[in-house]
Amino acid sequence: MIKTTNYDLYGLDFSRHSYEIFEHIRRETPVFQQPGFDGHTPIWFVSRFEDVEAMLKDDQHFVLDYRLALDPDQIPPRLLEGPDVLEKVNNHLLTKDGEDHRRLRSLVTQAFTPRRISNMRPRIQAIADALLDRVKDQHQMDLVDAYAFPLPITVIAELLGIPSQDRNRFRTWSDIFVRPAITQEQQAQFMQMAVEFVAYLQALFMDRKQNPQDDLISALLQAEEAGDRLTTEELFSMVVLLIVAGHETTVSLLGNASVAIMTHPETRQRLIKHPEQMAQAIEEFLRYDPPVERAITRIVAADVELAGHSFKRGDLVIAILGSANRDEDHFTNAGTLDIDRDNRSHIAFGRGVHYCLGAPLARLEAEIALNTLFQKLPGIELAVPQAELEYRIVPLFHAYTHIPVRW
Repeated sequence: MIKTTNYDLYGLDFSRHSYEIFEHIRRETPVFQQPGFDGHTPIWFVSRFEDVEAMLKDDQHFVLDYRLALDPDQIPPRLLEGPDVLEKVNNHLLTKDGEDHRRLRSLVTQAFTPRRISNMRPRIQAIADALLDRVKDQHQMDLVDAYAFPLPITVIAELLGIPSQDRNRFRTWSDIFVRPAITQEQQAQFMQMAVEFVAYLQALFMDRKQNPQDDLISALLQAEEAGDRLTTEELFSMVVLLIVAGHETTVSLLGNASVAIMTHPETRQRLIKHPEQMAQAIEEFLRYDPPVERAITRIVAADVELAGHSFKRGDLVIAILGSANRDEDHFTNAGTLDIDRDNRSHIAFGRGVHYCLGAPLARLEAEIALNTLFQKLPGIELAVPQAELEYRIVPLFHAYTHIPVRW
């Protein structure tokens, strides 16, 4: 029998003790149902590695596109009658399944090529060097504001072709897109920001159509396969996704990994002495404290059994990646940071057809950013106890708001 419970999965206290709570959940209620962030919508949560992996691989039963799982009379009116602006920000890879998803991913992959990513190594290195040279003589900084945020937002903005003077606006827009809009005030703010964002992109797209450049937006405008192109709505939505996924996850990865290194002296000294080991270490950081704590909510498209339980068509289900990556039945000494671990099976970037398209870029940015940070500032340390660090209260991510450091 599936248990219905009421864990606090959203507050600051939970963020500080999430891995202890996940351990209890895996042991006592590995599959459970409780109200979501809005306080009343029932959502199932799946916590063990084996079950999370099976769920993410099953894109026939656990889908992202609500139209595949709900009858027309079950679809909330706001989804059917929403303003046009919503079509322009919610029409991307993470709202599609099946052939629609394959088509979008195929088109975007043509523009988001491994060669384009690999060619960015010198530029990412230059950005990291410049950011640290700017603060080196200050002997203190907020690691998030001065380094973990500006590095990936600069990278993705340059990749897309966003003018440098507009990048802080994208931080505001991105934050709005990843926060649940529950109250009428939050929904109004979301709509206002979405309208501003779409208007900005309309002008930028028009310029790129008339004056193509060597950037991703120009490439997306030109991407074509078998006579197919991205529609206007798909193009807007894809840029939203690339901006959010292209920097939010990396900001969190850099912050979480930096804290892990600073609080594990032996690991720090080893990586300073052997920077060539950073690429492997990043896989352990991704497992140990993954930036994305929970996968995007799936909808059950047809009745299905998972983990010995029955899920019904229309049920909402969330896979807890942060719990799966600490599952003792899959990882020996799961609560211990071990950069020698064979951790290639971690699930930080998801599984199946929705595996993170930007994983190679995130890995490259993290390798360069972390090596540069600890080579340039080998004595860097937390300026406050780790227990005093505050977390962003955004259900999708496990990330620090600020990380005060000194050296």
